[in-house]
Amino acid sequence: MKTIFVKEQDAVRNWFVIDAAGKPLGRVAAKVAMVLRGKHKPTYTPNQEMGDYVIIVNADKVAVTGRKETDKMYHHYTGFIGGLKSRNFKATIERHPEDPLKLAIKGMLPNGRLGRKLLKNVKIYAGAEHPSMAQKPQTLDI
Repeated sequence: MKTIFVKEQDAVRNWFVIDAAGKPLGRVAAKVAMVLRGKHKPTYTPNQEMGDYVIIVNADKVAVTGRKETDKMYHHYTGFIGGLKSRNFKATIERHPEDPLKLAIKGMLPNGRLGRKLLKNVKIYAGAEHPSMAQKPQTLDI
């Protein structure tokens, strides 16, 4: 069997929209990472950017189970001595509603140049509106 190689400029790239309201954080992130990598396509190649674009709306209404709302911590290091800053999930959602989803998706993508390139193909919005209606995105169910 012959391996199929498609040039990145010849690849067909679609736009999908996902409503994250009430959906589990990990399930949404796993589905988005799969679509960004292009694993749902027969022309999937691990070292190429063959995936689609994803728009996530209602990121502030994403669900977590159990006590993760208060126990799940997000850490940030400022670079100074004693500069470790920590916030729980609830405080992070209130301050930056897109961050938990973005960090979860980033953790499911490959490390390096390809992962950083793929992360630019996801657009995350806290509310129900998004400015990408001209691309005619298709609804993707979780």
